[in-house]
Amino acid sequence: MDVILSQLGHLLLNAVPTFVIVVFLHFYLKSVFFKPLDKVLHKRYEATEGARKLAAESLERAAARTSEYENKIRDARTAIYRSNEQFHKEMAEKQAAQIMEARQRAEAAVNAAKAQIAAEVEQAKASLPIESEKLANQIVESVLARSAA
Repeated sequence: MDVILSQLGHLLLNAVPTFVIVVFLHFYLKSVFFKPLDKVLHKRYEATEGARKLAAESLERAAARTSEYENKIRDARTAIYRSNEQFHKEMAEKQAAQIMEARQRAEAAVNAAKAQIAAEVEQAKASLPIESEKLANQIVESVLARSAA
């Protein structure tokens, strides 16, 4: 058993430098390789997450502006439609007023024409006996002139 313990002790004594080298290598690689790699990976993660957050914020701002522009466009269209309605209403009122005025002028012209016709009828009735007398005299003279010839 002493031999085994002696061999085991000798083996452990030979393993100490390997163990020290492994521990040293562990701390060396951790400080020289893994910490900078971890920092780079962390910066990369922050950069990508930051870019994602910026992109998400940009999309939110764009959506807000889009809805704002749509609201403004909707309001402008509503104002234009109201303006058009008001314009059409005013034009219809003007047209109705012009039609009424034209109707009144036409009625006045018709009444004037009726009065003129009535005056002409009265004048014709008044001149009818005189004209019929003249025509009768012309007919008599014409018949007498034929019988004398």
